[in-house]
Amino acid sequence: MENCKTPTLRVLVVEPLRAPYSRELPNTLEEMQKLVGGTIQAIYPFEEPVALICHDEGKLLGLPPNRALRDENGVLYDIVCGTFFLCAAPPDSDSFESLSEEQLVRYAARFHPLELFLAKEREV
Repeated sequence: MENCKTPTLRVLVVEPLRAPYSRELPNTLEEMQKLVGGTIQAIYPFEEPVALICHDEGKLLGLPPNRALRDENGVLYDIVCGTFFLCAAPPDSDSFESLSEEQLVRYAARFHPLELFLAKEREV
């Protein structure tokens, strides 16, 4: 079967302390890594087949906290550090695809609120 990989993806970029924005991203590993600043990791925190692509060592490298991930009850379970982007990740495909216009609008609204995170000193 011939590879149906599209040359560009329409993704939603989310940078720390900035409003999300959509952009065309060349559909290559190198361009994805350039956008997040290093090696990538795909996580799947949503019900629908949408991937969140981030730097796989963002926390270890001390990249700035960006946005919180919350469960269906609104409870925070993780914080993504550094720039990340969202793209479609169909379950029957081995590659990423563009987000639909509806997804771009919905996820832009979801990640629009800027979040500040405060470190709390641990009690010993």
